[in-house]
Amino acid sequence: MPYSRRSSKIALLGDYPPRKCGIATFTRDLRNGLASLMPDWDCPVVSVTEPGNDQPYPVEVRFEIPENDIAAYERAADFLNLGHIDALCLQHEFGIFGGQAGSHVLALLKRARMPTVTTLHTILENPCPDQRRVFEEVLRLSTRLVVMSERGASMLRENHRVPEFKISVIPHGIPDIPFVDPNFYKDHFGVAGRIVLLTFGLLSPGKGIEYAIQALPEIAREHLNIVYIILGATHPNLLRTEGETYRLGLERLAKSLRVEENVRFVNRYVPDQELAEFIGAADFYITPYLNEQQITSGTLSYCFGAGKAVVSTPYWHAAEMLSDNRGELVPFRDPGAIAAAVNMLLANPARRHAMRKQAYLLGRRMVWSQVAQDYSELFDEAIREFQHTRTIHYRREALLKETSDLPAWKFQHLHHMSDSTGVFQHAIFTVPWFEHGYCTDDNARALLLSALVENLGDPAPLMEIQGAAAAFLQNAFVHATGRFRNFMTFERHWMEQSGSEDSHGRAMWALGALVGQTRQPSLRAWAANLFENALTPTDRFNSPRAWAFTLLGLQEYFRTMHGDLKAERYRTELAGKLLRLFANNGAHGWPWAEDIVAYDNARLPQALIVVGRWTGNDEMKQSGLQSLQWLMKHQYGDSGCFRPVGSNGFWLRGEKPAQFDQQPIEAAAAVSACIEAYHATGDNCWKQDAHRAFAWFLGDNDLALPLYDPTTGGCRDGLHENRMNQNQGAESTLSFLLALADMHGLHNATAAFQKP
Repeated sequence: MPYSRRSSKIALLGDYPPRKCGIATFTRDLRNGLASLMPDWDCPVVSVTEPGNDQPYPVEVRFEIPENDIAAYERAADFLNLGHIDALCLQHEFGIFGGQAGSHVLALLKRARMPTVTTLHTILENPCPDQRRVFEEVLRLSTRLVVMSERGASMLRENHRVPEFKISVIPHGIPDIPFVDPNFYKDHFGVAGRIVLLTFGLLSPGKGIEYAIQALPEIAREHLNIVYIILGATHPNLLRTEGETYRLGLERLAKSLRVEENVRFVNRYVPDQELAEFIGAADFYITPYLNEQQITSGTLSYCFGAGKAVVSTPYWHAAEMLSDNRGELVPFRDPGAIAAAVNMLLANPARRHAMRKQAYLLGRRMVWSQVAQDYSELFDEAIREFQHTRTIHYRREALLKETSDLPAWKFQHLHHMSDSTGVFQHAIFTVPWFEHGYCTDDNARALLLSALVENLGDPAPLMEIQGAAAAFLQNAFVHATGRFRNFMTFERHWMEQSGSEDSHGRAMWALGALVGQTRQPSLRAWAANLFENALTPTDRFNSPRAWAFTLLGLQEYFRTMHGDLKAERYRTELAGKLLRLFANNGAHGWPWAEDIVAYDNARLPQALIVVGRWTGNDEMKQSGLQSLQWLMKHQYGDSGCFRPVGSNGFWLRGEKPAQFDQQPIEAAAAVSACIEAYHATGDNCWKQDAHRAFAWFLGDNDLALPLYDPTTGGCRDGLHENRMNQNQGAESTLSFLLALADMHGLHNATAAFQKP
């Protein structure tokens, strides 16, 4: 299918504000430039977070990668794959990513299934072996490479044998700062009437600022009104290890040279507008950097493009940008040369102003709107090439396992209860009851089952049902409201515009499970898209079960999408609501969220256990365990069998629980919740409870009658006081099959644990 620019989705990967560093600012400015240039483009950000950072990201950051967590890089790749991303724009610098020489990012690039356009912020002339290995793998995995200077392009061609077609030179973007007389801004900073030198950026010894300070006495002998503004906070990494030692040393140096009145330190990271005003007030920009191999300098680009007179050491980026009399280059570590250059330009205003004008005019092609245009054209090329050449390999899984102590898989009745539209709700005995049509609840259960069965082995037995159930959910979703409809007649007419909150929550659970467990890329991508669209209304729901189902779906989603900040915010909100409900309502021997124990009961504590376990919230986990223990304690029959709370009256606070009708949905919920409790604690009592609840289906119940029908693979609709309900509806059959899948999963996990 031809690529169309009208609906491109370009993800950016790198540091991002509120992190205070040059690459974070670059990533933000490039993203904003693309979004302004192409308003119909979606430009989500994947941000790498340094250890100890807990500051909130803006909404455009959709996925967070803890710097040293290699598994998070793989999850981020899955997030991008499922997000229909057309291209990934990677900001590469060795210090951003975890692993030896930043090797963790390779795990993401190898897993990503889209073209990668990599901006190289550093190119080392003599990398160590680890750096060379990682760098050349980044080059290999990238569809296109961006450098910011011709020197960088030459190094890629000559040192790394990168083909010419793969390299693009796009300058460092700059804000569109007007060409103004510096005197316009000087009174903002109390330097009116003075000659202003400026250096800005995060402070570290490699900046060579001490040499600029040493130049001040010679400059001040001819120009008493000189002032040197050193703008910027100390680099966070340096601050952690050495504190303000470097800055304090600079202050002592200025005092010893008796130029402390000519130096002004602004010890902070200033916002963009204020930075533009500082640059506007400067007569000269000074970059006395010490590392010749610096291939890129954003600060130099900003000030050059604003039309400042620049005096700089000849590191690679400066040597190229300031050639042809566009600036003054001075030797490294030479204060006298810095002073001579400044004094010469002050004595020759015509040359200085010509230099400024030439820089400003050249800088017009460096403004972010033009840079974003260059990048957008490069994305076009990369996407077209990738679509032409890509191949995708799928991994095959082992066949579905069976165990001797569990019933064999049999899907005959479930297939009988389905057609191309979806799963029928009800049956009379084993015959589908068309009159009651279909519902989202049961199709969501079928979709959830298909994910569990596929994760256990072979997806083939449920492929047809999976496809129909997925199509049913797709049709059930109303984009205008963000909600699922629930009931559909056999004639395929929807009976409502918006279904129950519970049905919506069950759909979220099924979609999350597909994202987390299916090995079918297209189905996974579809589920991720619908999951995201349907997530929005869930924080307005009032049903605790809808919260619980959604939380279970979110946790399934996080099997591969951990780091999705929007999803994490919803998980935090819904889990907090559920926990507060238990805390506020649970008292006096009633540790429950409501004044009634009704239906699908064990799902409420299960959600708390799951979320508490995986987020490290021990209070939440313990609340779930305590309420589940209380529930299971009251769900034993006289013979020690499992006896779920009956649907004929349920269990009102202060009264006795109804013993009948006992529903398969309750046994399935108990099986699943107890297995989660076992995984959370390692206590074998929970495993025994899961087996007891599952045995209810097989005849270990108050009537000693099996609800599971081994001849059809169906399950009867429950226990009345003196008989079974012989109908084998979808909810009951799916409840049994879901419980069976959970038991297979428990058996496999236990067997793997016990292997020598």
